[in-house]
Amino acid sequence: MGRTRPCTAHQRCQLGCHLGRLAASALVALASLLPATSQAQDSERLDWLRQPALGNYKGYAEFKMGRYALARQVWETLAEVGDGEALFNLAIMAEDGLGMARDLLKAESLYRASAQAGNRKARYRLGLLYSDGSRFPADLEQARHYLGLAAGQGDQQAAERLATLGQPTSALTPFQQAEALASAGQHEPAARLYQQLAEQGLAAAQTRLAWMHEAGRGLPRDLEQAARRFELAAQAGDAEAQYALAVMYRTGRGRARDLTASMEWLRQAAAQGYPAAVAALGSFEAAQAAAPAAGADAAPAALAP
Repeated sequence: MGRTRPCTAHQRCQLGCHLGRLAASALVALASLLPATSQAQDSERLDWLRQPALGNYKGYAEFKMGRYALARQVWETLAEVGDGEALFNLAIMAEDGLGMARDLLKAESLYRASAQAGNRKARYRLGLLYSDGSRFPADLEQARHYLGLAAGQGDQQAAERLATLGQPTSALTPFQQAEALASAGQHEPAARLYQQLAEQGLAAAQTRLAWMHEAGRGLPRDLEQAARRFELAAQAGDAEAQYALAVMYRTGRGRARDLTASMEWLRQAAAQGYPAAVAALGSFEAAQAAAPAAGADAAPAALAP
């Protein structure tokens, strides 16, 4: 998918910012064209909007189960109000063609909208995509901008990539080379390199392999393998893996359902400041405090299957 004529970096920045501002409102317009929902569906949407952290948690649970249409429904609802996590997840789906047609221009605008909402993962992702020019036109100024924002939020991988920005591929670390391959859509060679790094004990590489197994990118879709790798990375202290494992234990996908284990991993991820885990844990605890008779492991309505 190409553009009809090249843009300057300044024009790209202006256009991207404009697209970012319009991304959430465009989804509102899209929602207004959908058929009227049932009362139960309206009630569910209100639950997600009242508790966006749990809405995102439910969307991710649906994604794990391969129910992309349901995940998209949750995230589009939250994107209507500019939720950065939901916008990021929709961008992933648009970039890789999961549950929707692959559309790189749409992915770019959604990533930008998410980044403007403060989402660290979107900022890191944009930094990678603009740095190599494989899916988006290369723009080192934009790559530096977004990597700098992510690094400022404590993203160590963004800080390390920022330090090597503009250098030849041979100067990158093996993990950075794997990240570049994955960003370019070369998932199979990326998986091989992640595998080597995982065998050397790199938790972040285990987490990347788990995601690839979960989405079927570069590796067969296999939730058991995804769960095994998430658990290895989680035990090694990777907060992203701890959050993913919490969702698996709650949904019973990839791991037998265990609400106690789910909450334990969620608390560990939140203790490390992983944003989605912090938000979800806060919502869980607030819901439990409001309904103590339901029991400590009762799931809020926003998480109902």
